[in-house]
Amino acid sequence: MRLQVSTRLAIFAILELTARDGRHLSVAEIGEKYGVSSHHLAKVMHVLGRAGLVRSIRGAGGGFQFSGNARRTTLLDVVQLFEDLTAVDEGAAAGDATREERTLSEVLGEIDDIARATLGSITIATLRKLVDRRPAANGQHLKTGVSRRRSSPRP
Repeated sequence: MRLQVSTRLAIFAILELTARDGRHLSVAEIGEKYGVSSHHLAKVMHVLGRAGLVRSIRGAGGGFQFSGNARRTTLLDVVQLFEDLTAVDEGAAAGDATREERTLSEVLGEIDDIARATLGSITIATLRKLVDRRPAANGQHLKTGVSRRRSSPRP
């Protein structure tokens, strides 16, 4: 599944904020780690704020804090803020669609349902634990807009 850059940034920002429980981070601090502009990230943080997942701390040394419940907030909750997961292949839903088009549309609909169910079953707390189990990258910047390819198969 491909996610828009904004969606990925939202997930990364929430993971950063939950890793530093109680501490607030600036947009610049988060943006620096992921090699993205503060302007773009600020827009993402605004959406997260409207959704009640982060709160802004004003003043000197201000920034953002996670204000949701990491054990109840799922990836689906975050992804739905930025992605349209209800897309249906309308051409295949029409009455004049071929059997092949209708069948393919049903299969793709089932795949979408599985993706939504999976995203809905993974909480921010669970994802945070998975991240914490991985060894740290050796000071490398993570580029959110570029897909990273491995030269060897995944374990």
